[in-house]
Amino acid sequence: MKLIFVGSAILVSAIIFSVIVFVGMQGVKAFQGVTPWEFFFSDDWTPTQNKFGAFSFLYSTLLLTLLSVVLSLPLALAGAVFLAKIAPNWVREIMRPATDLFVGIPSVVYGLIGLTVVVPFLAKFNEGLGYGILPAAIILAIMILPTILSISEDAVRSLPPRFEEASLALGATRWQTIWRVILPASRPGILTAIILGMGRAIGETMAVFMVIGNSPQMPKSLLDSTTVLTTAIVKDMGNTNYGSTWNNTLYLMALMLLLISLFLILVIRIVAKRSEVK
Repeated sequence: MKLIFVGSAILVSAIIFSVIVFVGMQGVKAFQGVTPWEFFFSDDWTPTQNKFGAFSFLYSTLLLTLLSVVLSLPLALAGAVFLAKIAPNWVREIMRPATDLFVGIPSVVYGLIGLTVVVPFLAKFNEGLGYGILPAAIILAIMILPTILSISEDAVRSLPPRFEEASLALGATRWQTIWRVILPASRPGILTAIILGMGRAIGETMAVFMVIGNSPQMPKSLLDSTTVLTTAIVKDMGNTNYGSTWNNTLYLMALMLLLISLFLILVIRIVAKRSEVK
C-alpha cells in the first residue's frame, strides 16, 4: 500500500509538472511573433492583423475577480457567523447542506440564469444591452459564495470557546464579541476562503462566457461588453492553427492563469503556516 500511495503521488506530480512545462513552452513561443510590451501593455487584439495586445483581457479578469469577491464576501461572512454562532442547530442542519448544494450546480446553469434573468434586467439601465462585467460578477459572486461561506464557518466554529466567553465576561455585547474578537481571530481561515473563491472566479469560463459579451475591448464601464482570459481562450482556440503566433498567445494566456492559480495556492500555504505558528 505504501508503494501504491507513493507511486500515485509521483504520478500526479509528474502530470501536473508536465502540464506546466507544456503550456509554458508553448506560451513562451508567442514572444517569437509578439513583443512582451505589446502583449502585456497593448489593448489592440486584432489577430488577423498580427496584433496581439492582451492588456484588456488582463484588466477585465482582475476587475471581474475583485468585483465578484466584493459582492460575495459580506453575505458569505454574515452567513458564516449566523450558522456558526447564532442559528439554532435545526436551522444549521438545514442551511449548511443547502449551501453546499450550490457547489454541485453546473456552471452552465448559472450562465443560463444570468443570460435569461440578470442580463435582461440590467439591459433596462443600459439602452438594451445588459452584457458586461457586472452581470458576470453577480453570477460569479453567487458561484463562489458557498466556498467562502463554508470555509469561513469552519474557521469561526474552530475557535476555542474561551475567546467568546472571555469577551462576554468583560462586558462586551454579542455583536462586539463577533466583530472585535471572533472575526479577527478567524482571519487566517477567512483569508483562505477568500483566496479559494478568487481562484475559482479567475478560472471560471462557461458562465462568464454567456454573460460578459465577449468583445475584445477595454471596458469603460461595468456594462460594457468585454472579454477575460478564460473566455478569450475558449472563443479563439478553435480558430487557430497549432504553432501559430495566435495559438501561442492563447497558450501564454493559459500560462498566466496557471501562474496566478499557483500564486494563490502559495498565498494559502503562507497564511496557513502563519496561523499555525500563532
